[in-house]
Amino acid sequence: MYRITKVLNHNAVIAVSDGTNEYLIMGKGIGFGKKISEKIVTSDTDTVYSLTSEGERGSAAELARQTDPDCLEISNFILNKAMEKFGKVNRDVLFPLADHIQFALERMKKNERLTNTFNDDIRIIYCEEYAVAETCRELVRELKELEMTDDEIGYIALHIHSAIQNENVSQAMMAAQMVRECVDAIKKKTGCKTEVTSLDYNRLVNHIRYMVIRMQNGEKLKLNMNEYMSIKYPETFAIANDVCEQMSKVMKLPFDSAETGYLAMHIERVAGADI
Repeated sequence: MYRITKVLNHNAVIAVSDGTNEYLIMGKGIGFGKKISEKIVTSDTDTVYSLTSEGERGSAAELARQTDPDCLEISNFILNKAMEKFGKVNRDVLFPLADHIQFALERMKKNERLTNTFNDDIRIIYCEEYAVAETCRELVRELKELEMTDDEIGYIALHIHSAIQNENVSQAMMAAQMVRECVDAIKKKTGCKTEVTSLDYNRLVNHIRYMVIRMQNGEKLKLNMNEYMSIKYPETFAIANDVCEQMSKVMKLPFDSAETGYLAMHIERVAGADI
């Protein structure tokens, strides 16, 4: 049982359970008609967040009081959808996600648009996260009478990825950035104009994504295709080697030489006719 210390809106309250530790409790109608000091009992559909932690932006208790309750509600809605989809979620991203949503809505009110250069890549490499992020559109319309842009949906997808993989948003963005730079380099070197919706393009993008992850983790491939690809497709192999070396330079990390052959295979699928 909890005792309310602050009602944020119809669907969110701050409460204490033991007289000292505070919690953010979110659920449909949890705050409707409630008053300070009133006792409540949570249900299985309610979500309880501890407010005892401290972060760079201040205490969780302060953030819960300062953040727009509607943005907290949207953030909680997204995390619930992520839980349904992925079966696990780190709810510590509630406040960073709500903070991002709050600034996004403020930009939208001012007709300011934050361009997400990597949105097409995010949509491909984090396709399931992107689909979950899109579910917030209707709630944003209902609560704020605003239309969430695709670019903002892409950024929300990165927060969702962070919540399910315990990987910070900057790491996820790094993967998207490297994918974009590598694909651009491949297109420039091959003259390829493959549609981003094609299966081979999707395979190439996802392969580069996992290359980035392997480089970050120092993992090595078990099978080496370098000899075959270098003999069968020497021009494609040379392009792949140049791209791998550029990735290594930008990321300041070494790459396993076996990556060259595998990347060459994907490049050949996408752009072989153009080389």
